[in-house]
Amino acid sequence: MHIHILGICGTFMGGLAALAREAGHRVTGCDTGVYPPMSDQLRALGIELIEGYSAEQLSLKPDMFVVGNVVSRARTSEGLPRYPLMEAILEAGLPYTSGPQWLSDHVLHAPGQTRHVLAVAGTHGKTTTTAMLSWILDQAGLTPGFLIGGVPLNFGVSARLGQVAAGQSRPLFVIEADEYDTAFFDKRSKFVHYRPRTAVLNNLEFDHADIFDNLAAIERQFHHLVRTVPGSGCLVVNAEQDSLQRVLDMGHWSPVAGFGAGGEWQAQGEPHDFQIMHKGQAVAQVNWGLTGVHNQMNALAAMAAAAHVGVSPAQAAKALAGFENVRRRMELRGSIGSGTQAIQVFDDFAHHPTAIRTTLDGLRRSVGQARILAVFEPRSNTMKLGAMKSQLPWSLEQADLAFCHTAGLDWDAAEALAPMGERASVAASVDALVAQVKAAAKPGDQIVCMSNGGFGGIHQKLLDALKPI
Repeated sequence: MHIHILGICGTFMGGLAALAREAGHRVTGCDTGVYPPMSDQLRALGIELIEGYSAEQLSLKPDMFVVGNVVSRARTSEGLPRYPLMEAILEAGLPYTSGPQWLSDHVLHAPGQTRHVLAVAGTHGKTTTTAMLSWILDQAGLTPGFLIGGVPLNFGVSARLGQVAAGQSRPLFVIEADEYDTAFFDKRSKFVHYRPRTAVLNNLEFDHADIFDNLAAIERQFHHLVRTVPGSGCLVVNAEQDSLQRVLDMGHWSPVAGFGAGGEWQAQGEPHDFQIMHKGQAVAQVNWGLTGVHNQMNALAAMAAAAHVGVSPAQAAKALAGFENVRRRMELRGSIGSGTQAIQVFDDFAHHPTAIRTTLDGLRRSVGQARILAVFEPRSNTMKLGAMKSQLPWSLEQADLAFCHTAGLDWDAAEALAPMGERASVAASVDALVAQVKAAAKPGDQIVCMSNGGFGGIHQKLLDALKPI
């Protein structure tokens, strides 16, 4: 089959492209501003990439157009379609489908080769937990397939098909399960297409204010996921969250393995070195390089999910000791100086207030009294709308100084950050933000840049600017 992917450079669609290529399909694709790292990964696989969404791409004559959720029926200010290729597909009556639907039909549940899907859902930590679970299963010899919304350092690729391991009746496949909508023509959450046997509900807060009116609307979508899990499956659920309890109270038909306070899986000790408790009994010890209570909870979720497919806690803990996280999750981009006087610059994907807070809490536990400079941009659709601007001072409590990039915001970031007083600064350009950080930085500072986008290359700009210090 020849598939042509619209929006191929996104992490999900790029991973899908890699899986399709590995499965033997011919894959081409297009995107606006074809960009790395996904573009580099795809070109290395021999996948032809086309810049833009021109209608001329119909001449490729693929068997199926696979449409990413970046594509819409939107028009420019001049009244022209933003995605002329999509308009041409519709006019010609050519076959098209969404990424999640194609993945379900041709990989996850292809006729005669259905996989045991382990889906990781949640407002926060999906990518990291999916990577953890994939690594645990891999180190246990189960050769899982996976599709992760980032590049895990242990694997170096975001997706692979995997294979049936000895003693397994079907191949395992771990997937990051997003609640965002599927496509402009399918407004269901992506994860309802995956039909997992093991479903992780890692946490649930309000997010995606551009498509959900309130938390109850997202809870309903999570319940749609719960409805797809068979009776022999397992729901791995954060026992500390009322929102997830409300999801379960809507009805569930599979056993529940709770983790966290009140659950059967618990952790005792510091986030970097802790004991795993299962039903009150110590079963393993995790000692690793990650920080933060959020990663401790991610580890519990991954271990509980792995247990459902036969991996012991001891095996899982051994694997986690070698887990290297995912790119852009507290990834050290460089240092200026040495020893305790070194200024370190980190890159992190945090963009929701809770994620910002847990990231900074984890860093604080790691660096003690060293100054933390938080540099961030409210770039997600939810943050651009200002739906959570009042939570920003709370999210930044562990930062000694905070610097906010305000480009593209329709709300007053300075006003939102006013409770922080002189600890907070704002700037409308990346270069101005870099200048502010340079003026404030001191030897020994820990600078963490947080965004779900490229942030204008601010990491390298900061390293270049700080060299004279």
